Amino acid sequence: MANRGPMIIDGLVISKWSREVFADMQRGGLTAANCTCSVWEGFRETMENIAAWKTWLKENDDLILQVYSADDIETAHAQGRVGVILGWQNTSAIEDRIDLLPLFHELGVRIAQFTYNNQNYAGSGCWETRDGGVTDFGRDLIAKLNELRILIDLSHVGPVTSRETIKISEQPVAYTHCSPAALLDYPRNKSDEELKFIVGKGGFVGFAPYPRFMPKGDETTLEDCVEAMEYVIGVIGEDNMGIGTDFTQGHDADWFDWLRRDKGVNAMRVPGQGTVSKPAIGFENLTKYPAMIEAMEKRNWPSERIEKVMGRNWFRFLREVWAG
Repeated sequence: MANRGPMIIDGLVISKWSREVFADMQRGGLTAANCTCSVWEGFRETMENIAAWKTWLKENDDLILQVYSADDIETAHAQGRVGVILGWQNTSAIEDRIDLLPLFHELGVRIAQFTYNNQNYAGSGCWETRDGGVTDFGRDLIAKLNELRILIDLSHVGPVTSRETIKISEQPVAYTHCSPAALLDYPRNKSDEELKFIVGKGGFVGFAPYPRFMPKGDETTLEDCVEAMEYVIGVIGEDNMGIGTDFTQGHDADWFDWLRRDKGVNAMRVPGQGTVSKPAIGFENLTKYPAMIEAMEKRNWPSERIEKVMGRNWFRFLREVWAG
């Protein structure tokens, strides 16, 4: 298949993986995405998830290919396939064994979120009542992630733990999927100060067009999301931001409840029990990336800015982090 047009890189997709989802990603012109393969899972379950991915990659190689480096993203773009970047939304996969990280790196894990919503061995999540910051285990974990050039993600991480991680890490880190707290005061959103701090240390921000993070909630439109992107650009500049849609296509209420529980099984920590989070109006599924570009054009974004935000900025940043 020929080159599909602009490079589009999504900082986070956590859909219910299937050939239908992969086909929608391709139809949407997606070049590559950070595809979640672990949230609450421990070592064995995460290995099972990665084994499933290896099968999907083989059975759907007309649609997808695995990304190990920035060169693979360029290959995906040239071939019209979707690059799959295996990523974690937690570091529970290594349990209490930092020495397991090289194995996961060899299998292709290239992005790892430090914590997911609550406390783990490394630090505190954004829904934890008390953010105690980075633990000593967490400091050692950061050093190993840096050594392996695995990008550290702080999207669901508490503000104290995030700030300390940014300071400790020798490599730039990212909020792969977040929205600005200035538009909605919500635990998952990031303040202007936090956005400026991570970028000031060489980091990156993926904007999440996710209605629960936006002032209008379920009434949020794609146009509202693009307007919010403009706010973020006003805070950190157009060179430091991409998209991280947090697409959950295909999942049901039981799966969302699993996400919202502490460690997936304990008390419900995030509001919304028994409900499915809705996508933005006009951005209902993974085929809709062209609609986002159209919304940007309607707001008179120059083509250079659109290309940067839709993918070129992510590509530059990932190449820097992964290549050393």
